[in-house]
Amino acid sequence: MATMLLLCSWMALTMAMALVAFSTQAEAARAFFVFGDSLVDNGNNNYLATTARADSPPYGIDYPTHRPTGRFSNGRNIPDFISEQIGSESTLPYLSPELNGERLLVGANFASAGIGILNDTGIQFVNKHNKNVPTTGLLRGIPAKSGCTYWRRRSKATG
Repeated sequence: MATMLLLCSWMALTMAMALVAFSTQAEAARAFFVFGDSLVDNGNNNYLATTARADSPPYGIDYPTHRPTGRFSNGRNIPDFISEQIGSESTLPYLSPELNGERLLVGANFASAGIGILNDTGIQFVNKHNKNVPTTGLLRGIPAKSGCTYWRRRSKATG
């Protein structure tokens, strides 16, 4: 438990330092891509058949729309604040149909709750009640390797 607290503290400090760095380099920023887990997921799991979801109350009660967005928080998360500091809109989930063309050029969010390096990370989130959906692949969250591969493919396609 102490290790987890230390890790979370380290991540928060790193994000805070990045926020300061981005605020001083706002003019130079061109795109913002997010990779991570539920701490920075802004809705990718809304597009997956998984039980790791944040699409119902109380999630989103403090978000500007006061509705759940897929963020695992009651409002905005760290990438939202960073986007605000660099003067751009919040990044869209990379699985969102709204993410195309020009919107992809300003960034995308590849984070997914239940993500992990190991293949069996997030196995507890598999939706076993729906027999029509296979229990492999994206059901456990977006594997870290898949997010990076997809980013490379999309960035080559756009230019």
